[in-house]
This record gives sequence, structure tokens and C-alpha cells, in this order.
Amino acid sequence: MIQLAGLRLTLARPLPSLLAARLYCEQQTMATPLDNVANVDIDNGVFKYVLMKVYHSPEGGSEISKFITRGYTSAGFHSDVYEQVTPDIEKQGMDCECVGGGRIRHEPDKKTILVYGYSQGFGRADHGITVDLLKAKYPDYNKISFSDDGY
Repeated sequence: MIQLAGLRLTLARPLPSLLAARLYCEQQTMATPLDNVANVDIDNGVFKYVLMKVYHSPEGGSEISKFITRGYTSAGFHSDVYEQVTPDIEKQGMDCECVGGGRIRHEPDKKTILVYGYSQGFGRADHGITVDLLKAKYPDYNKISFSDDGY
């Protein structure tokens, strides 16, 4: 029996077996090229952003993918963001697609981010996915939210 923070835990197996199993699982988890692609890269201020899906298809293995968010104040169009990011991903032997876009208002001094709007060329991104990525990147922010209103 183990007691943690007032909770009593009874282990079905001895602790060394659990640790060995955990270590075995961690050793079986292999790094992929997707690990080299940051989930979020955004500027401060108000700008257009895109939500992208990045794919890695290893030979003889199953395709894996993840979502990433990119947004830059220098981009006049959503396609400018996509075209800026795509070559680096392709150099690493992966593919990507834009699954939508919108706008972001990032105010680091207030520790707030608002995701809203849509892309005329790529359509509206799933802002919920974008917000989840941003919350993971900025866990100390006061508010990270989205609105389906606005352009």
C-alpha cells in the first residue's frame, strides 16, 4: 500500500513491475519527424493564421499526423502563411495541408488570445483545435478563447 496526499493506493502488482512496464512502454515510443515541427508559431498583435495538418508516412509503417497553427503579421493573405511554412515541412520529408484559417488577436501584455474569423481561400479553421494548441503553448495565459463571429 502507498499513501499519497492522504489517498491510500493498493497496487495490484509490485511496484518494480509497474516501473519496468512503464520503462518498456517509454522505450517503445519512438521519435518521429513530427516531433521536430512546433505545434504553434504565432506573432504578437492581430494577424491572419492557418490551421494545418502535417503528415508523416514512414516506409512500411502507418501514416501519422498532427495539427499545427501558424500566424504572422507580415502575411497579407492566409495563403502567404501557408506558403511560408510548407517548404520547411517538405524538406523534412513530410506533407501538409491547410485545413482552414482565421484571425488571431494575441496580446501578450494582457496574456490573452482571441481566435476568430475565417479564410476566404481555405475556409474557417476549427478554432477549437487552434485554441487547444494555444493553451498548451501558453499555459500561464489568463484567457485563450474563440468566437465564430467577425472577419
